[in-house]
Amino acid sequence: MAFAILFDRRSAREIENEEAKRYRGSGFLWLHQGLESGSEFDGIVGLPEVARSALLAAETRPRCEQIVDGVLLNLRGLAIDQSQSNEPLSSIRTWAHENRVISANRIDLRVTEKCAAAMRRGTLCDPGDLVAMLAREISHAVDPQVADLGDELDSCEQQLDSARIYDLRRRIARIRSLAIDFRRFIAPDRDAVAALARLSLQWLSEEDRLHIREAADRFARMAEKLDAIRDRPALVHEQITDMRAEMIDQRSLVIAIVAFVFLPLTFVTGLLGMNVEGIPFSDRPWAFWGIVGFCLLVGAVTVGWFFARHWLGRG
Repeated sequence: MAFAILFDRRSAREIENEEAKRYRGSGFLWLHQGLESGSEFDGIVGLPEVARSALLAAETRPRCEQIVDGVLLNLRGLAIDQSQSNEPLSSIRTWAHENRVISANRIDLRVTEKCAAAMRRGTLCDPGDLVAMLAREISHAVDPQVADLGDELDSCEQQLDSARIYDLRRRIARIRSLAIDFRRFIAPDRDAVAALARLSLQWLSEEDRLHIREAADRFARMAEKLDAIRDRPALVHEQITDMRAEMIDQRSLVIAIVAFVFLPLTFVTGLLGMNVEGIPFSDRPWAFWGIVGFCLLVGAVTVGWFFARHWLGRG
């Protein structure tokens, strides 16, 4: 997505990219380019080489750097199509200078369309308005994503007693991985926006700084929440490990009890089942049922002994 919008103090209108590259007037111009061929910024009047290199960089991280009376601002926000990127947040690179903003991204962001619509309506009148809205809208869009991660982790903690442990472990691992990925960009976003609010630039009004500081505060809050989301799964994992150990102990105890009950019965039946002379009561008609009753009595006594030792149940 590429466009050029010119606000000439009366209204905003679209202009051609080539005209925007050569523009030298006093109106506020926003030139946005998609990064495909690498030649998108050739021929732009007044664009410093360091800014051009930063706009075309293959890999970026959020940062804010003042160059003379211009600002190089890189931020990360939500893409329109999340499937286009392996990362949760995609970059927007911005060069803001006097009455002009030049920006670029490889993957279209939601915030770009929203800011472009605001500028077409005449809401954004200078570079300060635009960078402030970029920071504010990016933080607004990412905040619900972070909140959803926290809510999902809360749900996992509440389901510890009833959910299948293996499914729960996969969910928690996914939540922690997403939290780490989000924080990798949100913490630098926070630092970049906070640095922008501290810059002394004539085109950055006090109202713009207020909105920028608000965005920085929101980024800081999200970073703190992501730190908690990243650390809490370790505690949940310990609980799951304890639950698994307890389940194994309970199952092992049941197996041991069954084996202990049948051990004396196996001895009795094995002893009486020997094919030798002299087995007591072998010629009596009640002998079979007598042995069965004896075995039941031995089993009942054994189970009663387990109960008396509190090896069964919670008592």
